Amino acid sequence: DMPIKARPVVPVVSWTGFNVNGGLGYALWAADTKTVNPVTAACVLCVDQTQGGKGWFGTIGVGYDHQFNNWIVGGVFADVDVSSFKGTIQDQGPFFAGHIKQTWSWAVGPRVGLLMTPQTFSYMNGGFTQAHFNSATMLNAFNAVPTPFATPSFEKSGWFLGAGVEAPFSLFGGGWFWRSEYRYAYYGTKTVADFAPGAGSPVFVGFPGAGFAANPQNSITF
Repeated sequence: DMPIKARPVVPVVSWTGFNVNGGLGYALWAADTKTVNPVTAACVLCVDQTQGGKGWFGTIGVGYDHQFNNWIVGGVFADVDVSSFKGTIQDQGPFFAGHIKQTWSWAVGPRVGLLMTPQTFSYMNGGFTQAHFNSATMLNAFNAVPTPFATPSFEKSGWFLGAGVEAPFSLFGGGWFWRSEYRYAYYGTKTVADFAPGAGSPVFVGFPGAGFAANPQNSITF
């Protein structure tokens, strides 16, 4: 009689329940910009200039999932990112450039997917998101000398789509999962003013003979 080798027992995973999650990541952002005159609305720089940034982020979130059958899992979630996505913003009228940074964002929405195996969940998500960009101090684009001009900080809302894979992570015992996710967010357009705060008289910057009033000199569609 030949002995029969026992098959390994695959742990049963339930995907129904609440969860708390956290993680780290890296991201890129891009923005097509134009420069317009705030008084006449005429474009100063009419061709799109693609600006961009990159950096790290940390995230924390909560959610609830429900396993409907052996194949389908769906749920809702919300998360918050603390980030440092540093990039550039330019005003080509007086030849200014500054550093702009996305410092936080949050998102909320549903996710739904298929169990590729009882322990592997492949999903898609989407929903509403909002991001915050800090104020950018504008520098002379030729010599990097600071100017009195700056752009205001602002928030912008939009939508996102994402996809990921999740599976149990048994290194720390039961109840832990490993998740890898890619997410794309779109925030539409935002017009920000390039202005000199607190200036009581015209400010002369750039090249000799160039004078700009203390009110918004240009608006940058971002």
